[in-house]
Amino acid sequence: MALFGNAHTVDPASAQQEYARLFGPDERVYAAFLLIRDTILFTDRRLIMVDKQGITGKKVEYHSIPYRSITHFAVETAGTFDLDAELKIWISGSPTPVQKTFTKGVDIYEVQAILTQFVAR
Repeated sequence: MALFGNAHTVDPASAQQEYARLFGPDERVYAAFLLIRDTILFTDRRLIMVDKQGITGKKVEYHSIPYRSITHFAVETAGTFDLDAELKIWISGSPTPVQKTFTKGVDIYEVQAILTQFVAR
């Protein structure tokens, strides 16, 4: 389930409205990021990865990862020549991490703080 691409921040209220059908009662989007045409949603209950498939993107797969299933994660900051930051998330039962690439415009420390807040509960 590797989604690659550069991410940028999306307004949580806009994401809440756009993906309203995915959420349980009173579930709220805390942060959202757009990767070309895929989306990552951090809610107060889980991590949701929206994977648009095919040429048209009409076929969509929704991955729901409860925070309790995340065994650990790592962030790699942008460097001088490599301007993108990376996030790797290991999910219980899977030896391969989910990898995400974020552009320089996204604060990778903010992403790490969001995960820390929810995973460390």
